[in-house]
Amino acid sequence: MAEQLTPMQIAQSQLRAAANKLNLEDSVLEMLLEPQRVVCVRIPVKMDDGTTKVFNGYRSQHSTAIGPAKGGLRFHPGVNLDEVKALSFWMTFKCGVLGLPYGGGKGGIEVDPKKLSRGELERLSRGYVRALADVLGSNKDIPAPDVNTNNQVMSWMLDEYSVINRQTDFGMVTGKPILLGGSKGRNEATGRGAVVTLLEALTKLKMDIKGRTVAIQGFGNVGSVAADLLWELGAKIVAISDISGGIYNQDGIDIKALLEHTAQSEYVSGFAGAIQMPGDQVFELPVDIVIPAALENVLTEKNAPKVKAKIVLEIANGPTTPKADEIMAKNGVLVLPDILSNAGGVTVSYFEWVQNNYGYYWSEDEVNDRLTKKMQESFATVWDMMQENQVDMRTAAYMVSVQRISEAIKLRGIV
Repeated sequence: MAEQLTPMQIAQSQLRAAANKLNLEDSVLEMLLEPQRVVCVRIPVKMDDGTTKVFNGYRSQHSTAIGPAKGGLRFHPGVNLDEVKALSFWMTFKCGVLGLPYGGGKGGIEVDPKKLSRGELERLSRGYVRALADVLGSNKDIPAPDVNTNNQVMSWMLDEYSVINRQTDFGMVTGKPILLGGSKGRNEATGRGAVVTLLEALTKLKMDIKGRTVAIQGFGNVGSVAADLLWELGAKIVAISDISGGIYNQDGIDIKALLEHTAQSEYVSGFAGAIQMPGDQVFELPVDIVIPAALENVLTEKNAPKVKAKIVLEIANGPTTPKADEIMAKNGVLVLPDILSNAGGVTVSYFEWVQNNYGYYWSEDEVNDRLTKKMQESFATVWDMMQENQVDMRTAAYMVSVQRISEAIKLRGIV
């Protein structure tokens, strides 16, 4: 029977694997298995037709042992409490792997934003901040863009929070427009950080990126940035899928041309430079590198045995189930875990927060250089942990993070 685990159960399973290797105290493990605080709110919004609709909103703060909670805010009809809790959980350990002074936070509103006008979307965004103003702030919990949210949503939230508190607190959200304290390089940071992680892994394996075949699931902001950067480095992107289906070209897809196509049509289907293929086949192709860059739980015990790639680069949050991890480890597939490889976004969000606090802003080259250095250092730490303890990369990443967080918990006397 196939696995039927929730995202939170998967996250807890990953933590327990690292905790066992570290012989972590039960009291510390108990502190980390569930969020410190979860807030559920009801947000009334006056619609354009004069009626009022009420939306469910959530914010999960998994840990603040090392610093304020940090994490994205998504608008999606499928948002639910379990998902938000799991995403805040992963954010804690992602920040821990990178050594950032944050704990994990995550939020969401159960809504289809495509059905809202711009005015309704603004009133919903402001209503979320009003409902949660007491637990948000640059030293409490710092939201950022996520699924279906962007720098405009962050701008409305920044303004609403500033009105409530009678002062502007630029650091209370990240992912803002440059004019309102945003950081250069933020939009490309997650994809760029993932590529840095991949290059470090290839170096360890004595492999060159040039000519390496790549298949990618997801061509949104993150997947498209990663594809573009890899293409420029000489990788051969042979397959890409999104919700419209998949495309394939054994000679390599022209990513610049595909970006022009998706700018017009939004989806990869119909691209003239490739043939159509079922989207779910992207993980089973005979390629060097597979990149899940969209959804959770897409690599399972059903398709993991069919993965032929040498490397799986996780850019999506939680794309691999525990059973799939076991199968790919036995088959010699190197999985570069999400809490390491997709941490470029929160790293540059941290840089944005630092710049807000200083009131001094860096060039894009400086941001990218700092990001590259941070990702390289973190990869090296995780790789060494993996080698020393003979574990997989995911367990090693959790071990690095758990060590840091548990030490902070004990130093503070929380347990």
